Amino acid sequence: MQTVLKVEGMSCEHCVKHVTQALEGVAGVKTAKVSLNDKTATVEHDDAVTLESLKAAIVDAGYEAA
Repeated sequence: MQTVLKVEGMSCEHCVKHVTQALEGVAGVKTAKVSLNDKTATVEHDDAVTLESLKAAIVDAGYEAA
């Protein structure tokens, strides 16, 4: 399954790495590709992963998820 989220608050490649690590830390997430230019995160994950858990990982990392 694939989910695309908008991520606000990123300003550099360090932010991209931080968000990527936060998303990949969610149980069931296979890969996370974060784009600074597009302000998006494309996440490949198991069906059991919820949108809320992905958003929570982004918020816990200090960014805004939509």
